[in-house]
Amino acid sequence: MERTWRWFGKKDPITPAMLRQIGVEGIVTALHDVPNGEIWTAEDIREMQNYITVNGLHWSVVESLPVAEAIKYGGKERDRLIENYKISLANLGKNGIRTVCYNFMPVIDWIRTDLHHAWPDGSTSLYFSKARFAYFDCRILQRSGAENDYSDTEMQYVRELDKTITEAEKEEMINSIIVKTQGFVNGNIRESDRNPVALFKELLALYKDIDKTALRANMQYFLERIMPVCDRFGINMTVHPDDPPFPVLGLPRIVTGEADIDWLLSAVDNPHNGLAFCAGSLSAGLHNDVPALAEKYLRRIHFVHLRSTDVLPNGDFIEASHLEGRGQLVRLVYLFEHRAPADLPMRIDHGRNMLDDEQKNYNPGYSFLGRMYALAQVMGIMAAARAIRNKDKKLNNSTI
Repeated sequence: MERTWRWFGKKDPITPAMLRQIGVEGIVTALHDVPNGEIWTAEDIREMQNYITVNGLHWSVVESLPVAEAIKYGGKERDRLIENYKISLANLGKNGIRTVCYNFMPVIDWIRTDLHHAWPDGSTSLYFSKARFAYFDCRILQRSGAENDYSDTEMQYVRELDKTITEAEKEEMINSIIVKTQGFVNGNIRESDRNPVALFKELLALYKDIDKTALRANMQYFLERIMPVCDRFGINMTVHPDDPPFPVLGLPRIVTGEADIDWLLSAVDNPHNGLAFCAGSLSAGLHNDVPALAEKYLRRIHFVHLRSTDVLPNGDFIEASHLEGRGQLVRLVYLFEHRAPADLPMRIDHGRNMLDDEQKNYNPGYSFLGRMYALAQVMGIMAAARAIRNKDKKLNNSTI
């Protein structure tokens, strides 16, 4: 696998020079300043690509070229937005960039309720509490019918928390769920927005008549129209699984596990319609056997996110060590190193905050030292997998 790193452009305090020193080979990035739905010009792409190249790396993967909301819910402007998307893809293809990661999650990208969950060793990581999310949904958003989506135990927690929670704690919850984790990812909500809850509710309302069947149809419509461009330039579209891989906020989720992936790959049966295999997202669903999914869809996996989670008995989940958890990264790395193309791009995802990471104001989940530590762990697994592979080759070629 190729060792890549998600980098947030020239404003990122983590520099390409730092990445070269820790063994990174390729960059995963995007034109973050271009508003969703607007065209990525060939000039802007080349400028970013040249900057990366001058710094001794190369632009391996686009993550992401965002799919505008109107494409997802089928708004009247979706055909214009799809045409813009096709032009952006063509401009990427002309510049030799041929792997694009995207998602089809309505409104909200990955969800966590705590961005700084403390571990006994003093490091922190991301955490999802279903009960605290229920409070956000039922008491802060006040979504109609939200109470029906949670258990009696979870709703009891909501009632008890409502007696003691402070306004500052509510603001922190809002920041964690819909501001800090979203603005740098999909641009729907920015830290500068004065009333993010009202804006968020407006976005949710766009999907009031969209169920799973309708969202699937809109995704198929989108993919069918961009595949000719992908065919022409050899671009692999890699969809990121839903995170978490279950319904939230009354919104449909359509990339949660085996049944969804089967539908996706057969609905648009083109080798350029593939997966960004995120072991962390998939492992947060107890219904998913992560190594089995990797084995089944190996030929359609064009990008890999290596992280892992632990799911707790109450349904909460937490980022696990890259050597542990339900993601089973040791098995995954062995599979990808032995049976996937050598240039399959892989990036470490959602490292812990450790040492002075907390003081550096990195994007949530994208620390430097925590990800560097995880990368070192995974590079060790890769080296072991390659040694085993080479030994097996020698045995197979032996005349003894």
